[in-house]
Amino acid sequence: MLRYLPVLLSLALTIYCVVDAVRTDGSAVRTLPKTAWILLVLVAPVIGPISWLVAGRPEKQTGTVAQQRRRWEQQQRERDARRPRGPDDDPDFLKNL
Repeated sequence: MLRYLPVLLSLALTIYCVVDAVRTDGSAVRTLPKTAWILLVLVAPVIGPISWLVAGRPEKQTGTVAQQRRRWEQQQRERDARRPRGPDDDPDFLKNL
């Protein structure tokens, strides 16, 4: 049983890192593109997952809850600005009426 432990740990680490890489936003991944990280984790059983955890995973956001909320609100505003608006929501269009 003890000889299977390294294999099971390697498999568990690989599965964890693949799931983590798949669920991570592509723009937040560091160093390599997201698909390259997933392939590296799958192809190199021990080195791939460790390198994902060290160099590929997004850095944790630190700060107070208020700072994190401000960051989230800023991201929401940026997403809303990119979203197409109808003519009745566009102030420039309404000025011309």
